[in-house]
Amino acid sequence: GSHMADDLLELTEDMEKEISNALGHGPQDEILSSAPPPPAKGGLRITRGDIQTLKNYHWLNDEVINFYMNLLVERNKKQGYPALHVFSTFFYPKLKSGGYQAVKRWTKGVNLFEQEIILVPIHRKVHWSLVVIDLRKKCLKYLDSMGQKGHRICEILLQYLQDESKTKRNSDLNLLEWTHHSMKPHEIPQQLNGSDSGMFTCKYADYISRDKPITFTQHQMPLFRKKMVWEILHQQLL
Repeated sequence: GSHMADDLLELTEDMEKEISNALGHGPQDEILSSAPPPPAKGGLRITRGDIQTLKNYHWLNDEVINFYMNLLVERNKKQGYPALHVFSTFFYPKLKSGGYQAVKRWTKGVNLFEQEIILVPIHRKVHWSLVVIDLRKKCLKYLDSMGQKGHRICEILLQYLQDESKTKRNSDLNLLEWTHHSMKPHEIPQQLNGSDSGMFTCKYADYISRDKPITFTQHQMPLFRKKMVWEILHQQLL
């Protein structure tokens, strides 16, 4: 449906009940959702403790973000969606500290250059942001819900693409054709509190991977958090 309809979707009473159970008391290490591999070897597991990072005003953890990003990848396998690859939240720190060699094997069995969109979630101290690599437009965009700039991050990722191209297909990217840009605060929705950057990162990813304009606002975050609980429990996007 149209993106307006998506945003306005109401939760049923049963959904609400299931969501508040998952956010309620119980053993923190109880596994509430698990998906088969890939991308993490041995699959992805979400415990009650992980799910509880989706409570209002809590910071999302890597597990929740990676699980959700994985749901986007699954959805985008359907017809009519752009070919999507998402790197896990652990990719960028590894690349930054160890260079190309440290992440060379992360694309085993994946041809990055057959994708249309590549998403790279970035974690800086306690703040989440997102790099979008659009292979159709040959551009990298840095999306930050606090308006920070990501030129250096984009440069590191562009160099990664160059190394990957040389290694995997024995050809150079023409870097003169490529651009990168940090989205300005008036171009994308910004967070109005100190706890929602993980949510903004996930929702930027959701809209971008559907080639939709990013129209949500801070006010929808409480509903989006609840929806994400349900989506993760059911491994299915609403």
